[in-house]
Amino acid sequence: MRNAVVIIFLCSIAFNRTICSEDVPDYKWPTIGISILVRNKGHTLPYFLSCLHNLDYPKDRLYLWMYSDYNEDNSQNIIEKWAEMHAKEYNGVYITTNSSSGLLHPDEKSPTHWSKGRFKHVIQLREESLEFAKKMWADYLFMVDADVFLTEKLTLKILVNKNVTVASPMLLSDGLYSNFWCGMTEKFYYQRTDDYEQILRREKQGCYEVPMVNTAVLVSLRRKESDFLTYDPRKINDYKGPDDDIIAFAISAKMNGISLNICNDRLYGFILVPLEESDELSKDYDQLLNIKLEAISRKVPLTLNKHLEEFVTYPKPSKFKCSEVYMINLERRTEKRELMEMSFKELGIDAKLFVAVDGMKLDLDDLQEYSITLMPDYEDPFHKRPMKAGEIGCFLSHYYIWKEIVEKHHSTALVLEDDVHFVPYFRQKFLRLLDEIRNLEWDLVYIGRKILLKGEEQYVTDHTTRPLYSYWTLGYLISERGAKKLLDARPLTKVLPVDEFLPIMFDQHPNDTWKAHFPNRNLIALSAAPLLAFPIHYTGEEGYISDTEDSNIIEIDQHDNAIKHEL
Repeated sequence: MRNAVVIIFLCSIAFNRTICSEDVPDYKWPTIGISILVRNKGHTLPYFLSCLHNLDYPKDRLYLWMYSDYNEDNSQNIIEKWAEMHAKEYNGVYITTNSSSGLLHPDEKSPTHWSKGRFKHVIQLREESLEFAKKMWADYLFMVDADVFLTEKLTLKILVNKNVTVASPMLLSDGLYSNFWCGMTEKFYYQRTDDYEQILRREKQGCYEVPMVNTAVLVSLRRKESDFLTYDPRKINDYKGPDDDIIAFAISAKMNGISLNICNDRLYGFILVPLEESDELSKDYDQLLNIKLEAISRKVPLTLNKHLEEFVTYPKPSKFKCSEVYMINLERRTEKRELMEMSFKELGIDAKLFVAVDGMKLDLDDLQEYSITLMPDYEDPFHKRPMKAGEIGCFLSHYYIWKEIVEKHHSTALVLEDDVHFVPYFRQKFLRLLDEIRNLEWDLVYIGRKILLKGEEQYVTDHTTRPLYSYWTLGYLISERGAKKLLDARPLTKVLPVDEFLPIMFDQHPNDTWKAHFPNRNLIALSAAPLLAFPIHYTGEEGYISDTEDSNIIEIDQHDNAIKHEL
């Protein structure tokens, strides 16, 4: 039997009928009802509710309608805790929980099975929230699921100002899934289109009319045509589609000439991919980790309300079966360090901070004192310039790590720079990689790199190849023997960028002149395939920072072999 509706807080609602704008402070923002359905979302709710609470919209213009049942986790406890702390801030919060519902609908096979009974139940709840919002005379209804994370605080204000009947913020997942379709077949199935990935990747930006939006949808109830929108197939004349709430909503919009708009003009937030019937609920936990890492890499980490921290756990920190994990970071790059530390916390990586040698602070007298000289006649292959101070600092940072590995006899070390984006399911893939190479002979294994030569690389295991000429040192495994080989090459007597040095040492560099300076090119190199790490930003992208490219050029005076700056 359903528990009674709990009215946490209720006060009178003002109904402003004008379009509001941030530029017109004399007007009140429209009232918005927010409808939330919750089932087995104890892992997402702390972040969902925190993001929801952080939205930049007057809370006295919002009310929440929340329904939760058929849970086998602590979803209800989290909802009640959040309501206890924050419900009083809103115009009204209406929460219905049903702890006596059991764990499954009578015709469900598992919590991830969408049976007819489950669809019927969800359709009923969607309709109840829609009708409730109308009876409350709300200006808008925002239908949002509990596995949506709105990192753009202005989402509601932006969508309201779109001045359309239905608008939906485009959300990113850990793959190609999003909360819209660009195509629908005559039998109401998803249809692949050329526009989909362009919109998803934000190659074109704006609001686009599409046949389907879901999961986070703002409906303007002030428009008369909104009365024709429904989630219930039985309310649609000559309906021939499935008993599916979002399909029914899309068809009701189409039949009444109402456009559904997906907006990607901002990075609004993230979404989990719906589970398949064969999936365990635990897959959702992995997806959440993927989303948290994706948000960190985009510099919009998911917010976590302090009152909900007790419901979040992190993996126990470990070295991931390595002797040591190093993270190279310039002392002045605090934001990069903090973001990487967030990723480590989420993944459970126990990393050692290695303070990088700062090219901006290099003392040229020190370089000469330690017998550091540059590769004669070195010229960057792409920019046609001598080395820069930042490149020397980068090389020295890696060099001193190799030295420590040998001195401390670390059998295996993972070296990471401070701008790494880990791929989804990194933990599982990395440990699988270690297992695959366990009985192989290797010195260095790239987990992230830029492939410079097109060609088919030889596979060594299911997920490793012999790398050809490659750039980047953002992430690699190195053995004690490998580090010793690099040190034995005496690279400080002919320094060049570290990502040129490594392919020379495994004899895959195209420049024979440079290779001649290193006769023992016997480094045994492998590469993860597919790669497990990528840069957070690529050259030219917004937010891209390069401490090598932004540093001064350093040249060798050909007459006296002195090192000098060129400002």
